[in-house]
Amino acid sequence: MDERLIEAFFTAYPQYTIPPDLLLLIGIVVFIKLPKEKKRNIHFLLPFVILCFTVFYENLGSYTNYNYEFKRSVNAYLGNSEYPKFNLWLFNVAKRQVGTILYLMLIKSYVRPFKRRVINWLIFIFIVMALILQLSGIEPIYLNQPIIFAIGANMILFGSALYFTDLITLPSYLKSNPLRLASFWQMTALIFTFTLSYISSVALIYLYEVNPILGAALQSIGIYMGILTLAILTISIASPLLPNIFDKEPFFQSA
Repeated sequence: MDERLIEAFFTAYPQYTIPPDLLLLIGIVVFIKLPKEKKRNIHFLLPFVILCFTVFYENLGSYTNYNYEFKRSVNAYLGNSEYPKFNLWLFNVAKRQVGTILYLMLIKSYVRPFKRRVINWLIFIFIVMALILQLSGIEPIYLNQPIIFAIGANMILFGSALYFTDLITLPSYLKSNPLRLASFWQMTALIFTFTLSYISSVALIYLYEVNPILGAALQSIGIYMGILTLAILTISIASPLLPNIFDKEPFFQSA
């Protein structure tokens, strides 16, 4: 096997690439073991889709670092001849746009109907603004997109706040122990992950110039929080198989 291929997928940054792959394998095994009705339930299907999609684009990112010609040709097609080694186009679309929409859909599945309509509008506004910013050339798809990321991160944080207001106001949630709800851990992970990612993304260039050690640390923490989020999604998929640890979500019982 090509040494560069092994390096790109396994040895260059093993602490970042290997854990998500292992979580995907565990997630696939667990999802297969779920009863048929659970596999169709959005509270288990959507975390599984997010897990698969995230690991897919992370591995595709590793592949672009191995196959320079593929990366160069995509950049050329997008009009980026100045920075042919960049693969920001992949993470801009997959992580910062599609990923944001998927997480908003996950939040939507746990809130009351009125707030679901609010999140539908958030998703619509996000898609429109992302298209306008990209098609107008304000934030090209192949360069860093701090505005689009800031909009998406703030929408995720706002959506998480909608969930937590339900958690402390709805009688069905008040009767539950939040520590035994998979949704509670998902929303908590999203808040910490997107908060840290937001800080590092907005101030990354400044931090690297003033305090590169702090900048690198913040970026690493953001990556590890992303892995932790995937781990929580994997455990959420397995929650029906762990009745002694997790309770049914209140909206399951009302469905």
